[in-house]
Amino acid sequence: MDRVMCLVFILMAFQLPLCFSFLPGNETDRLSLLAIKDQIEHDPFGRLKSWNESSHFCHWFGVTCGRKHQRVVQLNFTVWELAGRLAPDIGNMSFLRVINLQNNSFSHHIPPELGLLFRLQRLRLRNNKFIGEIPMNVSRCSNLQELDVTNNNLTGNLPAELGILSNLRVLFIEKNHLFGEIPSSLANISFLEGIYGAYNNFQGDIPERFGQLRSLKTFALGVNNLSGCIPTSMYNISSLTAIDVALNQLRGSLPHNLGETLPNLVSLGLGVNHFTGMIPSSLSNASNLNYFDIGTNKFAGRLPTFARQQYLQLLQVSANNLGNGEDDDLNFLYSLANNTVLEVLVIGDNNFGGIMPQIVGNFSTKLWFMDFHGNQIRGIIPTEIGNLISLEFLIFEENHLTGCIPNSVGKLENLYGLYLTGNELSGSIPSTLGNVTSLNRLYLGWNKLQGSIPSSLGDCRHLVHLILYKNKLNGPIPKVVFGISSLTIYLGLSYNEFEGTLPSEVGQLEMLGGLDVSNNRLSGEIPESLGKCKSLESLYMQGNLFHGKIPESLGSLRAIQYLNLSHNNFTGQIPEYLGHLRLLEGLDLSFNDLEGEVPVQGVFENATAVSLAGNQKLCGGIPQLNLSRCTLGKPKSSSKVKLTTAIACGILGLMFTISFAIFWWLRKGKTLAVSRSSMNIPFHQVTYQDLLKATAGFSESKLIGAGSFGTVYKGILERDQEVVAVKVLNLLNKGASKSFMVECEALKNIRHRNLVKVVTACSSIDFQGNDFKALVYEYMVNGSLEEWLHSTDKTVGMQELKSLNLIQRLSIAIDVASALDYLHHHCETPIIHRDLKPSNVMLDANMNARVGDFGLARLLHDTSTQVAPNSNQSSTSGIRGTIGYIAPEYGMRSEVTIYGDVYSYGIMLLELFTGKKPTDTMFNEELNLHNFVKMALPNHVAEIVDSKILEEGQEPSANATERMRNNVGNHKIMECLIAILEIGVACSAKMPEERLNMSNVTVQLQKSRDILLGTGVHRRQGQF
Repeated sequence: MDRVMCLVFILMAFQLPLCFSFLPGNETDRLSLLAIKDQIEHDPFGRLKSWNESSHFCHWFGVTCGRKHQRVVQLNFTVWELAGRLAPDIGNMSFLRVINLQNNSFSHHIPPELGLLFRLQRLRLRNNKFIGEIPMNVSRCSNLQELDVTNNNLTGNLPAELGILSNLRVLFIEKNHLFGEIPSSLANISFLEGIYGAYNNFQGDIPERFGQLRSLKTFALGVNNLSGCIPTSMYNISSLTAIDVALNQLRGSLPHNLGETLPNLVSLGLGVNHFTGMIPSSLSNASNLNYFDIGTNKFAGRLPTFARQQYLQLLQVSANNLGNGEDDDLNFLYSLANNTVLEVLVIGDNNFGGIMPQIVGNFSTKLWFMDFHGNQIRGIIPTEIGNLISLEFLIFEENHLTGCIPNSVGKLENLYGLYLTGNELSGSIPSTLGNVTSLNRLYLGWNKLQGSIPSSLGDCRHLVHLILYKNKLNGPIPKVVFGISSLTIYLGLSYNEFEGTLPSEVGQLEMLGGLDVSNNRLSGEIPESLGKCKSLESLYMQGNLFHGKIPESLGSLRAIQYLNLSHNNFTGQIPEYLGHLRLLEGLDLSFNDLEGEVPVQGVFENATAVSLAGNQKLCGGIPQLNLSRCTLGKPKSSSKVKLTTAIACGILGLMFTISFAIFWWLRKGKTLAVSRSSMNIPFHQVTYQDLLKATAGFSESKLIGAGSFGTVYKGILERDQEVVAVKVLNLLNKGASKSFMVECEALKNIRHRNLVKVVTACSSIDFQGNDFKALVYEYMVNGSLEEWLHSTDKTVGMQELKSLNLIQRLSIAIDVASALDYLHHHCETPIIHRDLKPSNVMLDANMNARVGDFGLARLLHDTSTQVAPNSNQSSTSGIRGTIGYIAPEYGMRSEVTIYGDVYSYGIMLLELFTGKKPTDTMFNEELNLHNFVKMALPNHVAEIVDSKILEEGQEPSANATERMRNNVGNHKIMECLIAILEIGVACSAKMPEERLNMSNVTVQLQKSRDILLGTGVHRRQGQF
């Protein structure tokens, strides 16, 4: 009998899992899991395919069961990229202890049925798209230790009922839309160790009762609208290691015994508030301090010693009233000499006096950001500064520094920005700066520098902004300066003693935004090559000895907004083209020797925008200029008119003959290559056979893309082994042949670094006698922007597919804006792209963006009717483009204008920074991408931008410097994000006349990039 019973027990043991699957509890779990699966709308990795009857639910992917009862105790869907809603059936799984849904796209409300899970210990919903309020029922999860809903779209008040969660250890509610006051009931949670509530809209005071939280270690409520003071009782919580309340409206002062009551303090972030008073000397007792940010407040007095803070990595005290302009103000710097981990030192915009201590050259070699600007510091820049080999930003602007710039700066090989403007520095510019090839910003203006510009600066191939104005530099301007092709923002050489002519090499700076050579001793004529600088928005040449006529080539400066040629010796007439420069809003031609009639169109229509004083021979113009009337000139002779007519007719006849010959040859099936010679680019012909061989017979293995009019293959041209992209037109598709001709016409006369370069084109017949047309482009190794934003592949082109960081996205946006600005305003015939979208934006090896696919482009031969945003003429071309990016007026058959491209760009810009396609399922007739962003501006930007941007480089255990890279100037970063999204919203406005001009868009985005680079955000996100 015992043996039989034993056998029965053994059989029962082996059958236990199978039997339990039919028990009521187990069946409830199985059905609940299937209900969860049913609510999933997107499962890109197919993780839920295992959830079927072929295996027990305890073996399903992401499911963990307990050994004893075979009930589900844990769900882990981390980074599955699931989308859909969380089924309320989850509340039936009563044995659940851990729910981990982080980094997915769950949307809709958090089901209140979670409150039924009384065994639940960890609820992690971070980085999803949940909406609505945090359900009050969560407070019934009496064993809950961790609640994490960071980075969702939650709204409403924080439930006061959370105060009954007596076992709660950490509360993560950052980056949502929560508002109202912080409930004081949280003070009842005696074991609470961390409150993380930054990036919300909480208001009111910090509850006084929070001083009762004797286990609290981290209190982080930065970037809210909190007011009042930090309760005094909180400064007595000896367990506190981190206080971060930056970017609020808090006031008050720090207690004198702060370092004694908070001896374990590691991080103190009070930046951008209204704190006053002194920095307590007792702070030196907090020996573990590694992050100290009190910038942008009203603190006064002196800084204490930091000799005991050997772990201090960030010291940020800028924009206060610290220092008294006295010699001992900088004594605290000596206490940093033995610190080997300091990385960020920011004391700018205060009242610090005294002599620059030589000891700064002995600071930590990890120091990458040092900012002393806007103080009263005297003395010289110590030679030892060259020891700080990690420096990326050296900012000593607006002080009283004297002496020479030490040659040792040439050792700072990682230096990105050198800011020395507004001092009393003398001597020459050190030639060793040429060794700093990473240099991007060089500001040496408002000093007493002498000598010539060293030719070695030509080696700084990343320099975009060079300011040397207000010095005593002399000699000719070296030609090598104009060979720095990276100069795209500004070149300021004014108020020096430069002489000689302006070198013709200035034309190499095609992408320069501003040039100022005013108030020097330059002479000669303006070089014709200056007209090649087609991105110039401001040109200042006043106060020199230039002479001759104003050259016709300046008419090519289609982006110009401010032009000053005053106080020179220019002669001749005012060129008519100045009245046709549409963006020109400030023109000063005063005090020259100009003559003749003043134009009346364009900038000349506004008397306040034009200065013509000191030109005695001018006449005409609008009455407000108060010039004398012009006498009638002699009419042109009839013989000249006849000769001109004859020449024109002859040219037209020749063009007709050539066109007819080409047409006849094409009809005979001869191979004709549309050459790059027409584009002033070196060219070789290709045939159908060449392209067949280059693409391995147009093999599918070479296929890299397909569109409405054709397919694109990767190929290698046999002649020079050039890697190319071959777009083969599908001539059976209606409009494909026309698309080919349109693209050839659009591309033949345009050339810009942000446009995909066309190598050649082929119009021929294949081996079956069928028409064959193909365009050959430069191959873009990093694919399209569409792939980087939305592809699930692991690699794109030559790089491992990673998230585009903030700087990369902004740089791409600027590249595309520059391309559109060129097409709209700087081509001889303006071009409208008509199909701008991420899949038509390609990325080269350096991640520079280039716009391609001009198959739907429109050339505006009659700009008077088609560029205007309020044109009402009807189009005969129908609606062209891609759904989601098409301007709304095109749906009403309105005429194609450049503002249709602006709309497409605006939508793409919003997509670039939110990560959401305009065709996302969340959008409908009432809610679109434009309105989605517009409603979030300006207070909830952190919640709508692509979470991958804000998370770039951030780790939960980040040290002080990492937090600095996230927080130093963090408000500036948010301001830039707001500005960028506002541009996207303005560009995608419903009415064309409300949209921005692409020239202005480019400028505004460049300003945002400058601000971001100034914060050092590029350091953690990679150089670009």
